[in-house]
Amino acid sequence: MLKVEQTKLTGVKLIKPSVFEDFRGEYIMTYSEEQYLKNVVDVKFVEDDISVSNKNVLRGLHGDSKTWKLVSCLHGKFYLVVVNCDEKSSFFGQWESFTLSSRNRHQVLIPPNHGNGHLVLSDTAIFHYKQSQYYNPDAQFTYKWDDPRFKIWWPTKSPILSMRDESGYFAK
Repeated sequence: MLKVEQTKLTGVKLIKPSVFEDFRGEYIMTYSEEQYLKNVVDVKFVEDDISVSNKNVLRGLHGDSKTWKLVSCLHGKFYLVVVNCDEKSSFFGQWESFTLSSRNRHQVLIPPNHGNGHLVLSDTAIFHYKQSQYYNPDAQFTYKWDDPRFKIWWPTKSPILSMRDESGYFAK
């Protein structure tokens, strides 16, 4: 079973899968096409990706105009930010944050035209996401993690960044 909550950002949903626990450990169904089509969104996911990062690594803000993403944390803990990056929208720049971890097992559904970034809070974290489109670097947008238009609060002042994330520019 899934508990699905609409967030303050249109189209962004917080999903709380059921966790079965007993003396052996836990069991979590992370995805069921039937349940997601019925209860969450009518989107077919075509690609799964994983990013493994160390504490204080910040990845993002990235996205594109076509891709839905279903984000979860397989190991560790990270601070996830989702931003409306549709410059034609009156909601451009609005953002919301979530803490995802291997303890809470929450997932966040991110629609097209929204960027996402995450900061690793644990020693290491495994960021997992399903995508509705195949990865296409030529279609991606990038905003600086500390873009002053967004006024995003991050729980660090000095993250570890790639050149892309530090400059806000994706060299193609």
